[in-house]
Amino acid sequence: MKAIYTIVMLVLSNTFMTFAWYGHLKFKELKWFEALPLFAIVLISWGIALFEYFFQVPANRIGFKGNGGPFTLVELKVIQEVITLVVFTLFTILLFKNESFRLNHFIGFIFLILAVYFIFKK
Repeated sequence: MKAIYTIVMLVLSNTFMTFAWYGHLKFKELKWFEALPLFAIVLISWGIALFEYFFQVPANRIGFKGNGGPFTLVELKVIQEVITLVVFTLFTILLFKNESFRLNHFIGFIFLILAVYFIFKK
């Protein structure tokens, strides 16, 4: 059950982080947003990123073997990176219609999945 909680919280944290880092690129299409100075956009992104920490820190504490969780530190990091790429890809495909998912992206993701396999191989 700790593994599921960890993964769900990592997905949520990465969703917030993706919106914090890249959402402003899409939100600039909103009239009120396009007039904001860069400093205001940074503060808004920072506010969104704060929610990332509300999920990331507990996910790592619950999931870490040293705290009774199922994952080593390396496993947690690899899980987080794969989740980040999946969330980012979905974000890009759904919100940025001018971006495309190409064959080389797919091949790169296959290699990342292989990395997960080798990291978890006992």
